[in-house]
Amino acid sequence: MSRIKTIGILTSGGDAPGMNAAIRALTRSGIYNGFTMKGIYRGYDGLIKGEVKELTTEDVSGIITRGGTILKSARSKEFATPEGRKKAFETCQKENIDALVVIGGNGSLTGARDFAMDFDFPVIGLPGTIDNDLYGTDATIGYDTTMNTIMECVDRIRDTANSHERIFFIEVMGRDAGFLAQNCAIACGAEAAIVPEEATDVDQLAVFMGRGIRKSKKSCIVIVSESPKCGALFYADRVKHEFPEFDVRVSILGHLQRGGSPSARDRILASCMGVGAIEAILQGQRNVMVGYRMNEIVYVPFSECIRTDKRFDKRLINVLDELSI
Repeated sequence: MSRIKTIGILTSGGDAPGMNAAIRALTRSGIYNGFTMKGIYRGYDGLIKGEVKELTTEDVSGIITRGGTILKSARSKEFATPEGRKKAFETCQKENIDALVVIGGNGSLTGARDFAMDFDFPVIGLPGTIDNDLYGTDATIGYDTTMNTIMECVDRIRDTANSHERIFFIEVMGRDAGFLAQNCAIACGAEAAIVPEEATDVDQLAVFMGRGIRKSKKSCIVIVSESPKCGALFYADRVKHEFPEFDVRVSILGHLQRGGSPSARDRILASCMGVGAIEAILQGQRNVMVGYRMNEIVYVPFSECIRTDKRFDKRLINVLDELSI
């Protein structure tokens, strides 16, 4: 294999706070170690279309505080096809890019794996997703900031819930994973959480809520992990008759969860992972995701982090259950 001289960086899928910190770390660590660093704009679509620019240390100055991604992001249907990936490879050849670092979630790393296999191309992945659903890492870039954003929103909603004696169902992101909903429910002192990892029927939910309401509580907060079939609106509509004395409201936090300046934890995590990605390339590693486990950088093969479901700690359900009485 020829020596790697130029590394391309792209962000793909949903944006996550801390992506800019990762871009900064990759660029500066790469230049420090003698690589030419190139930014690829608008994810895999930009790689297909040749939207590439060399990055300098000045280009990434001051971006560690910013949410989103300066490289922009997009979801690419074309890259999912062999023809699209071939165009992307031709861009790499034209731009003399010898290796790629992809920052994104499950779908983005699946694309990275396919591209690496198609062209025997060195690719390193960074877990950039607010859902924290990638196997092989204790935390993903953006997860901590998003939890803090949700917590702040729920704290504000709690003020209104108490003032008006209301029940609030608050829907948060998470796709098919309940990490955000469950942990935020504990952090916010919610009465219940509805997550995809644990089936909750309406009768069970009414019992959880009623324990506190029938004792002394004058309000109730339920955190619901988003779902096209059984989201916050679904559950709110079905518990109204159980608590007729309360006004039942729904708040869907939506995309405000993605934005905002990244937390200190996310900035540090993204910085360490960015440096870890450059170290992986220096070591000759390829087709791995940079993870963080037990306070150490680890390297997880794409085949593991994509195909293996991250374990949901069901002990947290018991924690919330005991504290919500």
